[in-house]
Amino acid sequence: MPAFHSSLSRSTLRWGAALLAAGALLGGCAVVPAPVAVADGDVYATVAPPPPPYEVVPAVPYVGAVWIGGYWNWYGGRHVWVPGRYVRPRPGYHWEPHHWEHGPRGGWALRGGHWVR
Repeated sequence: MPAFHSSLSRSTLRWGAALLAAGALLGGCAVVPAPVAVADGDVYATVAPPPPPYEVVPAVPYVGAVWIGGYWNWYGGRHVWVPGRYVRPRPGYHWEPHHWEHGPRGGWALRGGHWVR
């Protein structure tokens, strides 16, 4: 009885290997939806953010730490909660928290989230 590979031509084996390699490469590809729009650091969403969840503020980890509350970000076509955290303050600045503003033509814009003099 002849061996299995001897019944296949080299050309057939090469094509099979090429198709297998192409399938492996394409199988690893993923399509990730992009945010609606990003300009000047602002994020725009098509729907209003949900109410913020209740956050338990942990004990201050070091003297002078500032709590930055969590917020809803817009990523991949949906709102994603970013939890609050402690940060070192910038001397002479105060934190402007993230907040959503409803646009005049619909949609929502994420503003703030930076230090202000």
